[in-house]
Amino acid sequence: MRPPRHHSRSRLLQACVLIGCTWASSAAWAAHGYALWGNLKYPENFTHFGYVNPEAPKGGELRLVSNLRTSTFDKYNPFTLRGSAPAYLSNLMFDTLLTGALDETGAGYGLLAEDVSAAPDGLSVTFRLRPNARFHNGDPVLAADVKHSFDTLMGPYTSPAYKTILQDVAGIDVLGERTVRYRFRQANRELPLTVGGLPVFSRAWGDSVDPKTGQRKTFDQVVMDLPIGSGPYKIGPVRFGKDITYVRDPNYWARDLPVRRGSANFDRIVVKIYKDSTARLEALKAGEFDLMRFFSAGDWARRVTGKRFDSGELVKAEFTHRLPTGFQSYVLNTRRPPLDDIRVREALGLALDYEWMNRQMFYGAYQRVQGLFGNTDCAPTGPPAPAEQALLEPWRAQLPPAAFGPVHVPPRTDGEDSLRGNLRRAQALLREAGWTVQSGQLRNAQGRPLVLEYLDSAETGARVVTPWARNLEKLGIELRFRPVDFALYQQRLRNFDFDIISLAYGGTHNPGTEYADLFGSEAAKTEDSGNFAGVASPAVDALIARMSNAATQPEFLAACRALDRVIGHSHVLVPQWSATTHRMVYNARRLARPEAMPPYAAGETWAIDTWWSKP
Repeated sequence: MRPPRHHSRSRLLQACVLIGCTWASSAAWAAHGYALWGNLKYPENFTHFGYVNPEAPKGGELRLVSNLRTSTFDKYNPFTLRGSAPAYLSNLMFDTLLTGALDETGAGYGLLAEDVSAAPDGLSVTFRLRPNARFHNGDPVLAADVKHSFDTLMGPYTSPAYKTILQDVAGIDVLGERTVRYRFRQANRELPLTVGGLPVFSRAWGDSVDPKTGQRKTFDQVVMDLPIGSGPYKIGPVRFGKDITYVRDPNYWARDLPVRRGSANFDRIVVKIYKDSTARLEALKAGEFDLMRFFSAGDWARRVTGKRFDSGELVKAEFTHRLPTGFQSYVLNTRRPPLDDIRVREALGLALDYEWMNRQMFYGAYQRVQGLFGNTDCAPTGPPAPAEQALLEPWRAQLPPAAFGPVHVPPRTDGEDSLRGNLRRAQALLREAGWTVQSGQLRNAQGRPLVLEYLDSAETGARVVTPWARNLEKLGIELRFRPVDFALYQQRLRNFDFDIISLAYGGTHNPGTEYADLFGSEAAKTEDSGNFAGVASPAVDALIARMSNAATQPEFLAACRALDRVIGHSHVLVPQWSATTHRMVYNARRLARPEAMPPYAAGETWAIDTWWSKP
C-alpha cells in the first residue's frame, strides 16, 4: 500500500508534535524546561537524554532516501508557500528555543534558551538566550533574531497555519540583547511551548537586494539563498534532481549541551532522490543508501528480499512505538454539494470495506483508525461522560444527534455486520437525502447523477481506491480517480479544489490550537489552511478553544474527547488505517544504533538524531 500524502503544516506543527504544544498556568516548571501537568522527566542537572549513547563517535555518512512525493526540490526556504524544499532541511538546520525529548510527551527543554519563565497570570513568557548560541555564519543568536523570525513567520509569505496557531500571541518584545518576551492575548496553556518550538533564523538570511528590481528582497524572494540557521548541519554538495548532502558543523555551538549530547553523530547526511517507489526499492537492494522506512505492506511482505538481506548486510526490522495513531483518512470537502449533506457523507463511509482490504491487500498489517486521538488519553469511549456532556449540551441544536450517544466507530464488515448490510443502510441514507434511482442511475431531484472525483498526485493511488469505488458503484455512485502532477495537486489543495483526497494526519498526545487550523471556522475560508474538510462550526471552534485553554487535565480531557465525538459523527473523514510499528530496513554493516527506540520517535528521526556510523 502506498501511503497517502502526509499532512504537514510546516516546521511549526512538526515542532508542536515533537514538544507537545502544551502548557498550563498551573503546571510546574523549572528554569531548564516546562512540563504540561507538573513533572519534567529530566532534572535540571541532567547530562543527556536516556535514549542516546552519550559516547557515540562522530563521523561517517548516513545515506537516506527522500520521503517527499515530489521528485526533486526547487528552493532552500522551507517556510514560504510556493515550491518544495529538500527533505529534512528544517529539522537539521534550524534550532529552536526549546526542544522535546523522544521518551516524554508534553515537555520542552532549553536549547537556544538557557532560562524560561512564565508570568503568574499566564499572559507572557520570557526566554533568555544562551550567550554561546551561534548561527552558521558565526554571528551570535540574539533577541532581535528571535523577533525577526517570529515577525517573518507571521507575515504574508508563509503558511496561514502560523497565523491560526499563533492567533493568541499578541506580540514579542526585545527586553535586552539576549532576552525576549512573548505576550499573549489570553492565558493559554500551550503557547509558551508553541512559541518555544518556532524555528529561529538569522536576520542576515536573505537580507539583500533583488538584482531584477533593485529593491530589498521580500521573504518569498528568499528562495535559493543558503539558510542561516543555528542547527547541527549545513547544506553541502547538491546535485539537483539527484541528491543533497547535509554536512555536520564541527563548530556546532550546542554539541555539548545535555539536550544534544549523543545526537547529530554523522559527518554527512546524503538524501537521495528517486522518481518512483520501485526505483527506491531497487536502489535499497543495490546498497545505494543505508536506511529506508516502509509504508507499503505489499513491499514489506513480498519484495524486501535479496542477497544483501541473506548476507545480513541489510536488516529488516519492526520497532514498536507509543505514538498516537493519527487520523489518516479520506477527506470529504464539505464546501461542495453533495458532500455538504451529512447523510451522503455517512453513506460513503459505509461503502468502504476495510476488513476485506486488510485481508486481501495489506497482509493484515494495519488497524483501523479510531477517531482523532487513537492511542492517547484523549480518545473517548462509550457515551459522553458528564463533563463531556456539559460541553456538548449548549450546542445540541447544531450538532449531529449521534454525538450525544456512543462514540463513533467505523463500520465493519465482519462478525455481525456485513458489506451488504452496510450498503443497505447507505441506500436508506441516500434516499433520505433525496437521491433515488432514475432510469437505472442514482440521481437527485434535479436529475443530476452522483459523481465524485478522488484527487491524487500519483497513479499508484488507484489500487487502494478501486475497491471503494466498486462498492460505491453498487449504490449508483461514480467515484472517478484523477491523478495529477504534484505541483498541480498542491495548487488544488491550496484552493480546496477537490471532492475527496487522502491525507495522513499526524497525531499528538497533547492537542491544542493547531486543531483550529485543521477544523476551525476561520481556517475553513483561508486559502492553504489545513482545514481541507471545510468544517465551519461554532461548536467545534468552542471545543478547540476549551481544549487549548484548559487549566486542568480533567478539563482538557473532557474537551478533546468531546471534539473527537463531534468530528467522528460529522462524517467529514472516512477513517483509513494505521500501524503500531515503524518498519525499517537498515545497513547493519555501516550503521550502529542505541539498543532501544524511544517510544515517541518517528523511525527516520530516531536514526538521524541518535544512530552513528561504524568504523
